[in-house]
Amino acid sequence: MTARTRTVLIAVLAAAVAVAAVVVMRGGTLSGRATSTSTSSVVSTTSTTLRPTTTIPPTTTTTIPPVPASSLTLVRRNVIGGHISPKSVDASSAGLVFAQNMMYTHTVTVYGTDGTLKATIPDSVDLSSFGISGHPGISRGAPVEAAFTHNGRYAYVSNYSMYGANWGPEGSDSCNGPSGYDPSYVYRIDTQKLAIDQVIAVGTVPKYVAVTPNDKYVLVSNWCSFDLSVIDRAAAREVHRIPIGRYPRGIAVSPDSSVAYVAEMGGRDIAVIDLHTFSVSWIRNVGDAPRHLVLSHDGRTLYATLNADGVVAKIDVGTRQVVARVHTGGAPRSMVMSSDGTTLYVVNYDSSTMSALRTSDLGVIQTLPTNTHPIGITYEPTTRSVWVACYVGDIIVFGPS
Repeated sequence: MTARTRTVLIAVLAAAVAVAAVVVMRGGTLSGRATSTSTSSVVSTTSTTLRPTTTIPPTTTTTIPPVPASSLTLVRRNVIGGHISPKSVDASSAGLVFAQNMMYTHTVTVYGTDGTLKATIPDSVDLSSFGISGHPGISRGAPVEAAFTHNGRYAYVSNYSMYGANWGPEGSDSCNGPSGYDPSYVYRIDTQKLAIDQVIAVGTVPKYVAVTPNDKYVLVSNWCSFDLSVIDRAAAREVHRIPIGRYPRGIAVSPDSSVAYVAEMGGRDIAVIDLHTFSVSWIRNVGDAPRHLVLSHDGRTLYATLNADGVVAKIDVGTRQVVARVHTGGAPRSMVMSSDGTTLYVVNYDSSTMSALRTSDLGVIQTLPTNTHPIGITYEPTTRSVWVACYVGDIIVFGPS
């Protein structure tokens, strides 16, 4: 081999080694394709195989809808006691539950969703500080029911009667009209300060309270003056008084705030009030002693407890006819609907039970024992729990098993 030939061969071998090194450094690809490099027998063959590409699919989130309330089994979770005598319980959208303790303890007690006592608000007020004269010193009320504005910022509480200087006889459930009894007041409670900040005059022995969905009006049924007070929230005063009949009690308001339904517990009928004109029409002969009303979320179906019949009635609002009834127990009193609209919960005062009903067909899902004389009920949406006020002096909390 001549010197020139040897020089050429060395140069070729060096170039081949350089190319192989570049291929290895680039992961065995050249212009995106697998590459194999070989030389003569003097240089070993180098081969690099391209690994297949793995595609990772995009992450997706699947939302599982909650179990309907009608499919849940409730069990007793807690019993809240203390110095209380609850006539009613009401849950706000802001995570508070109010219990109205009547004249027996003269308080409203406030709880967290876990049942922890947050505050005890006395029903004592100096009316002169609210511009009301004629009752010097401290007056006390008797909290019956409460209703919240829809952001939960304020609660409106009815007072069965007032006590203190220059007040007349205590109100009575067996009254035959307003004669002999003084008008009473509704308190507004600031739920951030947990203090009374307004006092508004209404009728005689006010009971149920409802705030319209648009937060424009507060409606109050006056048991002994046989009428309904309409409070303008912005003005903080009564602007209409509408005659109803003997012993008006429960109130429900349509989702668009155009119509209110008021149960006449002293009869068999339900008043239908146009909240634009304040004219009254009627749903007739629903049953004996309608007490509490709940409206479906779409406003098409009204449910009523018939205290004397021991029945819950389902009413088609469009036809104003009763379409179904179910017996729940002795003296069904208050009622509440689950947030998803699938279940009604009813307390049966004389039976000392709580019934859960499917709204679709009024089928009884569960009947649970309570303590003596359950009278108030509310649904706490964040925990899906049902709170039952018993007149013997406690609150029972039922929750999903």
